[in-house]
Amino acid sequence: MVSGPSKGVRARRLPTAVKIVIAGGFGVGKTTMVGTVSETKPLRTEELLTDRGVGVDDVSGVERKDTTTVAMDFGRITMRNEYVLYLFGTPGQERFWFMWDEVALGALGAVVLADTRRLSDCFPSVDYFERRGTPFVVAVNCFEGAKRYDLEEIQMALNLGPKVPVMLCDARSLDSCKEVLINLVVHAMKYRGVTEEPTPQNA
Repeated sequence: MVSGPSKGVRARRLPTAVKIVIAGGFGVGKTTMVGTVSETKPLRTEELLTDRGVGVDDVSGVERKDTTTVAMDFGRITMRNEYVLYLFGTPGQERFWFMWDEVALGALGAVVLADTRRLSDCFPSVDYFERRGTPFVVAVNCFEGAKRYDLEEIQMALNLGPKVPVMLCDARSLDSCKEVLINLVVHAMKYRGVTEEPTPQNA
């Protein structure tokens, strides 16, 4: 006698539409990443930096930045012609953190972008997703002129658990951004016990 699966036990699969959060500090490349990867014209809520931000926004290391996201960035990318990832970029400045709960609600996982010139700026994002129990990966955006570190050093500096993936990326490169998203989805699916995994070969 061949027994079938127990009643009430179902394999969990990736839903058709998936929400992903792109987080990180001010000027780390969140808007760039969403714009690079989105297959549609991304929604942006950028405003020019003004004198009102002096003494409030820390622009050390990103002095050339003249705009900032004040609500969120939004984009979309299709994987395997079957799954659609909806990307929500959070504002980086502390004065806009009150919006994070709304942006992160219902997300499968998150990408925390990091800049080695301002590594401490991503601590709030790491703490936020750890407290919420949201699976995340850390993607180090490789800015020109920034010092390069081993991934193990970055993992230790951010006090990350051994199961949190850390990788290098270029927010201006479509292939690099897609690799980050694929790694996040695979990590989040394992974290949540989902059985079907997209792979770089068929994404």
